[in-house]
Amino acid sequence: MSRIDGRKANQLRQVSVQKNYLKHAEGSCLISFGDTKVVCSASVEDGVPPFLKGKGQGWVTAEYGMLPRSCAQRINREKGGGSGRTQEIQRLIGRSLRAVVDMQALGERTIKIDCDVIQGDGGTRTASITGGFIALVLALNKIRKAGLITVLPLKEQVAAVSVGMKDGAAILDLNYAEDSSAEVDMNIVMVGSGKFVEVQGTAEGKAFSRQDMDSMVKLAEKGIRELFAVQKKACGYGK
Repeated sequence: MSRIDGRKANQLRQVSVQKNYLKHAEGSCLISFGDTKVVCSASVEDGVPPFLKGKGQGWVTAEYGMLPRSCAQRINREKGGGSGRTQEIQRLIGRSLRAVVDMQALGERTIKIDCDVIQGDGGTRTASITGGFIALVLALNKIRKAGLITVLPLKEQVAAVSVGMKDGAAILDLNYAEDSSAEVDMNIVMVGSGKFVEVQGTAEGKAFSRQDMDSMVKLAEKGIRELFAVQKKACGYGK
């Protein structure tokens, strides 16, 4: 099938990573999925939320936001915790990253992942998860080098990608134009072992079949394996 930007149905957009993008963060990167660009940073703080105090384990949480001119029309800065969409996305990012962190090995410290979309063209949450992992690894390596931890408290990689059904065919890594007109939009988060953290799928106009779902999941797995390779090159984890 012919896609808007000329890609094949099973092809990711061009993915690039500029690591250590921010001077002061323990770990950071600028990740680009085509024209979607997200600044991901990891901040390490001593202590944990009250419900974890004294348990000898750490915590990983995330915040997400879109800058006012990240889209074609200016959007207002969010206040008071953000919209329902924003809160749902940052909870997804946090869940995804916690799935691969050994909280006992992390100790009683908190890592906050900030994902700020500076340009949006679809797939901002999947780019945030993929880039958030890179920022997390860079931060953990920094505090390990400083002697605050003795081992890297990670169990495996995690990355995410969008898939969908467009004109009856499964396509990988939807940009905004495809996302807004697709019959099905799905976001899939997968860890290195091939297991899934989350599958979010929604049909518009007509329901999709089990065969369609299997096709999209298979395509997402292919794309995420490619994203794992991008992560390894950027932060060295898993080499």
